Amino acid sequence: MKKTMIIIATCVLSLSVVLSACKSKKTEEKTEEVKSEMQLKVEEFAPVDLTADLSDLTENEKQIVQIFIEIADIMDDLFWKQTFGDKTILDTIQDQWVRDFVAINYGPWERLNSNKSFVPGYGEKPLGCQYYPEDMTLEEFDALADPDKNSLYTVLRRDENGALKVVWYKDEYKEELTKVCELLDKAIALAEDEGLKNYLIERKKAFETDDYFNSDMVWMDMKNSKLDFVVGPIENYDDMLREGKATYEAFVLIKDDQKSNDLAKFVSMLPELQKQLPGDDKYKTFVPGTSSDMNVYNVVYYAGDCNSGSKTIAINLPNDDRVQAQKGARRLQLANAQHAKFDKIMMPIGELIMEPAQQQYLKFDAFFWNVTFHEVAHGLGIKQTINGKGSVDEAMKTEKSTWEEAKADILGLFLVNTLIDKGEITNITAEDAITTYIVGLLRSVRFGAGEAHGKANMMCYNFFVNEGAFTRNADGTYHIDFEKAKSAIYNWGALILKTQGEGDFEFAKQYTAENASVSADLQNDLDRINNSGIPRDIIYNQGWDVLNR
Repeated sequence: MKKTMIIIATCVLSLSVVLSACKSKKTEEKTEEVKSEMQLKVEEFAPVDLTADLSDLTENEKQIVQIFIEIADIMDDLFWKQTFGDKTILDTIQDQWVRDFVAINYGPWERLNSNKSFVPGYGEKPLGCQYYPEDMTLEEFDALADPDKNSLYTVLRRDENGALKVVWYKDEYKEELTKVCELLDKAIALAEDEGLKNYLIERKKAFETDDYFNSDMVWMDMKNSKLDFVVGPIENYDDMLREGKATYEAFVLIKDDQKSNDLAKFVSMLPELQKQLPGDDKYKTFVPGTSSDMNVYNVVYYAGDCNSGSKTIAINLPNDDRVQAQKGARRLQLANAQHAKFDKIMMPIGELIMEPAQQQYLKFDAFFWNVTFHEVAHGLGIKQTINGKGSVDEAMKTEKSTWEEAKADILGLFLVNTLIDKGEITNITAEDAITTYIVGLLRSVRFGAGEAHGKANMMCYNFFVNEGAFTRNADGTYHIDFEKAKSAIYNWGALILKTQGEGDFEFAKQYTAENASVSADLQNDLDRINNSGIPRDIIYNQGWDVLNR
């Protein structure tokens, strides 16, 4: 009798477990069904903790890191002002997922989806953001006689009569920048490395004067500091009206000495690599400076422009051609951010989209080298047109950023293959570099055509298609023809240098319009990737509390 009761009880318990499991499964399915569009959008960004080994830092250096984070938060607020205007939009939104997505995008426009509005009541994003009056016409801008209107570090406002006037950043954002300078004084007093101290002194002067040349020059000489702080108004991608205004941002970085030493040998090769670029020699006359360096860092804090939308994984600065001509540029690889993107996004895309036989070529080391020499390529190529049209940036006008990113992309891959052939890069093959690059295009093309990087990636993708660099198998996976890919790399690089060297804005504009678009086949590939649940990008859990766990 007891045995029978036990059996009955067991059956009842088992049935209860089964029913409970079924109920749980239905609840999970129901939960998935009721996820809002905004929740799904937010969940496209994989969370990553920004951490690093602090054991080699002195107590002063740890205090400096905390000060840098405080300054970075001010840069974040300034970028909000520049790109949208009033951060209090976050306080007006009740839906947590909408609020989170606004925070990711620094406003109500989706940066990785051609800046489409996703908050009711907001129309198209103003091309000039808050750098210009929204009602300003280009004709009105052109008619303004003040030459300072073209500075990276001025905004345009209206005076009491409604006429345009120029206002320097140091005056427009005086309250915030005063606080920045006070914090810099604290960091300067704590700095033990002479190079870091000198840089912070000059950067403070730059915030006070809107003249960043000296601080960029001093930053180029900062060779031995364990800490780095990229801070200020730097890139100009956010200004889609004229690409003429710099946005505030900040990176707080801790150096990886061993990995940095491994890159040091490539600096001396830059002048020779410049001569070996694709195309006619007349487009390769620029001589890069020899004070360049290449270092590897762990990034522990992002703020402002670099934290909006897609997250930056490498840095090539300064942008000032005068500094590049005299001293070159510094290329900073953000190793922990690169690993996060590769592990969470690149590898899953490669496993989905590449044919099984070629998946073996998808490697993190190839991703690292491609990203590294993308940044190197920014400092190579051509800076002045060959036909009297002035600088490449001036001649290429609104196409300058798109074509510069396209140049860095393809010449970076060309340089990696060149160094593999020379036996200088030994831990990957050309097949690794090319395969990883093509998968990287699919990762980047998901960001859309809303800004320069997306357009550049689409142009490259379509050029590769036309050159037969890869084809689709019957099951939709990619097969790469490596010889045709190498030819496409050379030809695309040569076309870009020719276009930049001749300052051919009209050709560049037409080419972008015709080729920076998503074909039906590519859209099908992107739909497969998006429907697979692979993250679109990453989002950071960051701050001193995260770093000091």
